[in-house]
Parts: sequence; structure tokens; C-alpha cells
Amino acid sequence: MAAITALIISFIIGPWIIRTLKKHQIGEIIRKNGPKTHLSKKGTPTMGGIIILFSVLIPVLLWADLTNTYINIMLVTTIWMAGIGFLDDYLKVVKKYKKGLIARYKLIGQISLGLIIGSYIFFSPEFASLHSSTSIPFLKNTEINLGWFYIPFIILVITGTSNAVNLTDGLDGLAAGLTGIIALAFAVISYISGRVDFSDYLNTIYLSGTGELTVYCLSFAGAMLGFLWFNSKPAQVFMGDTGSLAIGGALGMLAILIKKEVLFFLLGGVFVAEALSVLIQIGYFKWTKKRTGTGKRVFLMAPLHHHFEIKGWDESKVVIRFWIIGVLLTLLGLSSFKIL
Repeated sequence: MAAITALIISFIIGPWIIRTLKKHQIGEIIRKNGPKTHLSKKGTPTMGGIIILFSVLIPVLLWADLTNTYINIMLVTTIWMAGIGFLDDYLKVVKKYKKGLIARYKLIGQISLGLIIGSYIFFSPEFASLHSSTSIPFLKNTEINLGWFYIPFIILVITGTSNAVNLTDGLDGLAAGLTGIIALAFAVISYISGRVDFSDYLNTIYLSGTGELTVYCLSFAGAMLGFLWFNSKPAQVFMGDTGSLAIGGALGMLAILIKKEVLFFLLGGVFVAEALSVLIQIGYFKWTKKRTGTGKRVFLMAPLHHHFEIKGWDESKVVIRFWIIGVLLTLLGLSSFKIL
């Protein structure tokens, strides 16, 4: 019901929000050094993450147990990260600040969330049994206790996932489709983790109360499916940082709460590849420029999806093939249960 509610809400509020964004001329600004095929997207309404935000939150408020700590953490995470993204979009699109929210301020917001949630999990008696542990995929009942390093680890996961999804959000439907796939996987994992019998049978950590996260995950998946209705090529609206930072932070927090942070590197392999492509491109360019005076590039353009666009792949082909890879990685991730 959470998934159905999220989907219906997307269909109802989507057209109204798109019209409102058009009315106030809140349109996407296309960078001049990007793929030439993207110039036609200039002016497409952005900040469509508002659609995602309402489509996730309302079903959770209707169908989830609001006394559940895990649900409350997810609500705080979603709203917090959406707030950072909204401020960035507002400064960039409405106030016409070229870079939007300054990167260090955005990073401060992400780190602050990780620090607050990380400290709560580490010090709260509710999480005492597994407060600083993370599970290792493909190995049954295997956890690593990170001790005091767990709080910096949580900060790394939150900032890393939110920025990786933000970088991936560059083609119509790409980020929305991939996050929807992972949300479905997390729905399965959270349900398993919240049941004594299933978690015991599949040799994974039992976490009392995480079953309620299934409601959040399926609300999330329904919202992404509904947003794809408007975001598929040619996109009627872009999610902007309002959406990408919120869904990226939410995915990272879900991985943290169900102790699948390491597994998320596999499930979100496309996001990892996109982020690494940017780091490699920048690092190699600076290194070669320092050595030879002329910067060289590994990819035709970064993030990775632009590399394939420049190679001549149609945008839809890139998106669908990345989705297929996302499905493959998700199936591999789910297969990690009870293998060893």
C-alpha cells in the first residue's frame, strides 16, 4: 500500500509541480562544456525532487509505525538532505548563483548529518548490541566491529552515496531508475533482517524493528517509479539536487541501519563507478599537467555516462544499459545471502 500510495501521489502532484516550476521559470541550466545533445534540455523544469519528497514522506506517515526509531531516522535523513539540495537548487536556479551552494557548506551539511546519526547509533542503548559493527557480504554471520571508527565510517557512507547519486543524475531517468532498483533490494533485506526466522535461515544479522523499513523502502520505490513517469526521456522535469541528494542520503542511511554498508558498494556499483570516474579524471588530469605541463584525460568526459554519450551511444541506450547493470549487481548482492 505504501508503494501504491507513493505512485498515486506522484501522478497527482507531478503535473501541478511541473506547471508551478514552469510558471516561475525554474529551469535547468546546461553547462556549455557538456555534451552538445544536452543543450536542447535548457529550461526544463528542475527541483522536481519535491515530487519525490512528498511521494515518499506521505505514504510513510500514513502506513509506517511512527514510533519506530528506524523510521524516524529515515524521515530525518530524507528531509535533512532534501533541505541541503533545495538550498543548492534555489541559489543556483532562482538566485542565479553560478555554483549554487558552496561545496564546503554542502559538505558541512552532509558531515553534520552523519555525525549526529552516527553518534546516536554509537551511544544509544537501543543499538548497544551491534552499534559499531558492519556485516561482510558472502560470509555468513560475519561482522566487523569498527569501534570508534564507525562514526567516521557513517559520515563517509552518507557523504559518498549522496554525492555519487548527485553525479549520476545527468541523464533522463538514470538516477531514478537505479535508486528504485536498489530500494526494492533494500525492502527485501530489511524485511529479512527484521525477522528472526528468515535472518537465522539466511545467516544474516537479526535487527529487531528493521522490518518496518520495508514500508519506507517500498514507498521510496513507488515514488521513484512515479517520478520516472515524468523524468523518462524526454524529461518533463529533473529532480535537481533537491532529489539527488535526498535519495542518495536515504540509500546510504538504509545501508547503515540494516548493517549492509559494504554490500551497498556492490548494489550501488554504478554509482561507485560514476563517482570514481570523476575522481580518476580529475586526479589524472592534475597529475599529467604537473608532470608534462599538459593535462590529459582518461575518459572522453566524466562522469562515466557522458563518456559513452561522446562515444556515440544514444542517451536512452546508456540509461537502459546502466539499469541492466544495476539489476545484475542487485541480483549478485541478493545472492550473497547464505552462499558461505
